Amino acid sequence: MTAGMFWAVAVGLAAGVAYVLIKALRRVPAPGGSGDADMAVYRDQLAEIERDLTRGTIGPEEADRLRAEVGKRVIEADKARALGTVSARRTPTAVLVAVIVAIVVPGGVAAYWGLGAPGYPDMALQPRLAALDEAIRSRPSQEAELARLEQSRDAGLDATLAGELAALSDPDALRARFRQHFEAGEMQAAVRVQEKLLSLQGDGAEASDHANLALALVAEAQGYVSPEAEAQLRQALQQDMNNQLARYLVGEMFLQGGRYDQAFRFWRPLAEAGDPAAPWTASIRERIGEVAELAGVSYEAPEVEGSGPTAGDVAAAADMTPEERQAMIEGMVAQLSDRLATEGGDIEDWNRLIRSLAILERLPEAQKIYDEAKVRFEGRPAELSFLRLAAVETGLNP
Repeated sequence: MTAGMFWAVAVGLAAGVAYVLIKALRRVPAPGGSGDADMAVYRDQLAEIERDLTRGTIGPEEADRLRAEVGKRVIEADKARALGTVSARRTPTAVLVAVIVAIVVPGGVAAYWGLGAPGYPDMALQPRLAALDEAIRSRPSQEAELARLEQSRDAGLDATLAGELAALSDPDALRARFRQHFEAGEMQAAVRVQEKLLSLQGDGAEASDHANLALALVAEAQGYVSPEAEAQLRQALQQDMNNQLARYLVGEMFLQGGRYDQAFRFWRPLAEAGDPAAPWTASIRERIGEVAELAGVSYEAPEVEGSGPTAGDVAAAADMTPEERQAMIEGMVAQLSDRLATEGGDIEDWNRLIRSLAILERLPEAQKIYDEAKVRFEGRPAELSFLRLAAVETGLNP
């Protein structure tokens, strides 16, 4: 169906609905129909009174009283019939017709324009999913995305790294160097080091090695999961389907491609039984409900105990003045800071503290906490990647 045919049918249907409403509005009952029936009943009652009086069933006084009662009802019915006729004649039919025409036709078109998808071709579910899969398969490469971001790789740096890495053959040394570059935000170098490690290991490379290369590629492309990153994720999951980092990044890839059903499938196990200390677990638990809704799945995310404010805290904050609310937030931040200093915590706690301090405009303190967190999570690239993201987004020095 062409766009013109669609709009013709849509406007025709709206006009048909308006016509039905207008026709029903104009179908006013004939005046006096109900009143005439009442008058006939009252005439029968008067005749019955006369018959009862003749037979002697009632006396003259009772007959007069009944006649007066029926006469009163006749007068009331006559008045009601007259008012109904005038009301029917005065009904502002033209105004109501204009309102219906103005609302149904343009209103229906405007509602579809805002809520629908004008110009989107007719397509059943399976062809739509196939089109999304094809778009994922044909998405830009890592190099193309870096060029779009205006941060193409430095050929000179590649040449230098190739010379330095040629002499390295110790997997542990390469893993240590990868962490060094990743933690420093030198993603091009981190990618080249991890590629060297995988080349050296061959079929003996671990699932985590493939997942770490994918992580470096995603970080280099500012969150974009390229086909090159996807290839590494596939390798990781072929070796270990339960690799949580790989499952998380595959879910991100499907989200970027509009395959919410697949993203939900990869994320659900992590939302329900993922490592609570992993930086991606809290992110997944926050978004899994929305992903399920987009996928058309009825799903209620599991409630997980956390260190954030409770429902009671939120309800109490709603009734506070701005000053009281600020004091409460300050108190929560102080409690979290003290707990991390004495007991430690997972990556989400550190991330929350950094962002909370930034919101409170206590940037020097946030920078100090970020620097401390980098030391705490040294040697853990995934966690450091999340910390670095928090620093960049809050204006800290990463």
